[in-house]
Amino acid sequence: MTSNSTNSSSQQVLTFVLGSETYGVDILRVQEIRGWSSVTKIPHAPPHVLGVLNLRGSIVPIVDMRMQFNLERAEYTAVTVIIVLSVQSRKGKRDFGVVVDGVSDVVNVDDAQVKPAPELGSREATEHIRGLLPVADRMVVLLDIDKLIAGQLPNTSDNHQEQASAAAAA
Repeated sequence: MTSNSTNSSSQQVLTFVLGSETYGVDILRVQEIRGWSSVTKIPHAPPHVLGVLNLRGSIVPIVDMRMQFNLERAEYTAVTVIIVLSVQSRKGKRDFGVVVDGVSDVVNVDDAQVKPAPELGSREATEHIRGLLPVADRMVVLLDIDKLIAGQLPNTSDNHQEQASAAAAA
């Protein structure tokens, strides 16, 4: 081991595809990878929340990442995958399933290789992106799964309570 390894940290990232784009999440957040199975629909859920699955006694919300990112819908097939991720919110840790077109591989990421997300005019466009990683002939978008998932679903953030508190204080 060289002294350079003490100056930068590294991590492993699970990469997956949506259409022609490649995304990555911290491998330590991945609880399991499973094939597509139908979900139980929940009335009045946001459109990107397909429903829930019962995984070994736990009720896990399932989010369609294509719908989350406003991509063209695709048929769920034998290669469609659900990645079960552990998401940290203000109310604690919770598992969510994300539906993706397919899992690619696990990549070792040196933090020095990660490029910052570009400025796109609005914070919402990039707040869920940890950075961009050039890998071979493609760019991997590294996702901050906590900001992407936990900040947008009911019962996972205290946003409504914060808004109510702010309104009461005004």
